[in-house]
Amino acid sequence: MKNRNRGKVPRKWIVMLCIASFGLGMLFSNRMWDVPQSKDQIFVAKRNLGNYRATSVDSVTDKKLTLDEEVVKDFSKAHEAIESLDSSVAKLRLEVPSNKKSRKIGNFENVTGISMNNDSSVTRKNVFMVIGINTAFSSRKRRDSIRETWMPRGKSLLQLEQEKGIVVRFMIGHSATSNSILDRAMDSEDSQHNDFLRLEHIEGYHELSAKTKSFFTAAVERWDAEFYVKVEDDVHVNLGTLAATLARHRSKPRVYIGCMKSGPVLYQKNVKYHEPEYWKLGEAGNKYFRHATGQIYAISRDLAKYISINGPILHKYANEDVSLGAWLIGLEVEHIDDRSMCCGTPPECEWKAQAGNVCVASFDWSCSGICKSVDRIKDVHAKCAEDAATLWNALV
Repeated sequence: MKNRNRGKVPRKWIVMLCIASFGLGMLFSNRMWDVPQSKDQIFVAKRNLGNYRATSVDSVTDKKLTLDEEVVKDFSKAHEAIESLDSSVAKLRLEVPSNKKSRKIGNFENVTGISMNNDSSVTRKNVFMVIGINTAFSSRKRRDSIRETWMPRGKSLLQLEQEKGIVVRFMIGHSATSNSILDRAMDSEDSQHNDFLRLEHIEGYHELSAKTKSFFTAAVERWDAEFYVKVEDDVHVNLGTLAATLARHRSKPRVYIGCMKSGPVLYQKNVKYHEPEYWKLGEAGNKYFRHATGQIYAISRDLAKYISINGPILHKYANEDVSLGAWLIGLEVEHIDDRSMCCGTPPECEWKAQAGNVCVASFDWSCSGICKSVDRIKDVHAKCAEDAATLWNALV
């Protein structure tokens, strides 16, 4: 019995050994815990640390709790720094302009708003209408004949723009060769008359649809007009009557004004105005949708902006007037058929003028313009022109 009692460990030592084991277990197990990753975990950790501090009587445990509290405090600071950095990045994303707002495609500017010049110093002028007279390098005599008849020149042209908000320009692009003799001739003529609108466009007969898009883009970029008008350089126009005609529609949001037609789709090859994509327009022998004849037409501000913004994705047909009609046919647009914009040359326009119904424009259907316009436009002007005061009394 004595030998058996000699091998026993006293109860007091057993209790002390258990307490020590428990303390060491708590120490090493806490070292293996993960650092809290969220605010909720931080809150729980702090609460647990408080409980440990309240119940612990061991000085080693107090030191351990102090160390863990410092770790939690450092983590909390790092977490706050990360949140602050995320907030700063979000603010920068809002302040820095997105590249999606302006994207250059070819010679056009595809933007979320109106296509504008990148030069902030350029201010768009508010005017009533911008008239672009389509012309070619070889048409100097036609331009001079227009300057001598219905288009004001020099100071009168500038006065018309400043006082009446009527802008008139010959529109022309560039040659395929940079700084060619043709371009230099245009520059010289423009310096003499100051009545050109140079387009970012390579001139060519089969590129008239592209030229029209380029005109609307350039005109919208430079002038904020109520109407934009396209005219051919072999058509006689009465500017005052045109202004009065358009003014009657200025309260309408989207209008397309001209002499509307829907001629046959010419699917036969080797004929004038042949349409290679005739198959898109139905069976052979079908007619085009309604569109204004290309000699002269006008569109309102919103439609010009639409073409300017969406130019790169607007499909071009073989004929320019058909292309414009196609761009607008699917929109909420009011088509206005105004036959005063397609009067015949004398005697027709002369009779109407004598009756007090002055025509907006006159030309010969057989020539898609005034036949031999350089020689005949003066005679048309003499017989069919509006009174000189009509233009200067317009829009008063």
